[in-house]
This record gives sequence, structure tokens and C-alpha cells, in this order.
Amino acid sequence: MMDLEFKLLFSGLAIMLTFVAFVPYIRSILKGKTRPHVFSWFIWGITTVIVFLAQLEADGGVGAWPIGISGAITVAVAVLAFIKRADISITRIDWTFFATALASLPFWYLTSDPLWTVVVLTVVDLLGFGPTIRKAYAFPHQESQLFFLSFMLRNCFAILALESYSVTTVLFPLSIALACTVLLTMVAYRRRSVLV
Repeated sequence: MMDLEFKLLFSGLAIMLTFVAFVPYIRSILKGKTRPHVFSWFIWGITTVIVFLAQLEADGGVGAWPIGISGAITVAVAVLAFIKRADISITRIDWTFFATALASLPFWYLTSDPLWTVVVLTVVDLLGFGPTIRKAYAFPHQESQLFFLSFMLRNCFAILALESYSVTTVLFPLSIALACTVLLTMVAYRRRSVLV
């Protein structure tokens, strides 16, 4: 019983961090200060929702809830980024990331195995970082460090909240936490080397 209480606590913390990250991020988009890349957010939204379903199937339990909530909000951010025309500068490499990500999505359906679903979608989600990393490298002041720090921490709490630990349940949140760390490090470095 105590173990479930801790899992619920970590899940609650992860969900709270999801909102802590998204509320100011969405406000910043609405103010025009943050300009998320539409392709990245579209890819992240689709993959996060599908990974949530795969985690549920693999008995992730309450640890999957933060991923599901995040997936729904991520889709909303993608729509908002498109409506606000946040960053719709699409390069050839962005199209490559996008096409590769979309081409990989049917794979999860064909495998019908939660492990392979999560493996494929984690790769797809990481590809979704491509356009954002490219843009953040060129314009490091247009990304919110607090947002990606919150997401790195959120994924750590989501891992702690999982009711069942396996590659299927841990791979996605661990990979995203590491990707957020890489992005944070790169943005911090570039902000020091690039004037506003």
C-alpha cells in the first residue's frame, strides 16, 4: 500500500510539473516570445499519446498518466504553434525529420507489441527534437529553458511513478529526459556565445 502511495505521489508531482512547464510556455507563445517549431510539436504530440497507450498496455499504471496528460497538451501546443504561426520556417532537414518520423509511425501498428511500439516511437520522438535543436542553435533566446528543465524533471518523476519497470515503460521518459538535458546544455552554451 505504501508503495502505491509513493507511486501516486510521484505521478502527481510529474503531472504538476507538466502544468508548471506548459502554462508559462503557452503564455509565452501567446505573447510571441516563444516560437515553438510546428513540426517538432506535431511529432511529439502524436508519439506521446501513442506511447501513453503502450505504457498502459505494459502495466505502467499511474506512471503513465503524466505522459498521457502531456500528450494531450502537446497536441494543443502544436495546434497553437500553427495558428500563431510561431515558427513555420521549414527547411529541407526539417522535412527530412518530419518525413522520417511520419514514415515510422505505422511501424507501431504493425508490431502490435508494446515494446516495439515504444522503441519506434521513442526514436520518432527524438527525431522530433531535430527541428527544435536546429532552431534553438540559431536562435537560443527563442526557447524556454524553464520549460525543458521542467520536462526533464517531469520525466524523472514519471519513471519513479511507474508501477512496472521494463524497457517498455522506462525507455520513453528516460530518453526524453536525456534529450531535454542535451537541449538545455546546448541552449545555455549558445546563449553565452550569441548576442540577443
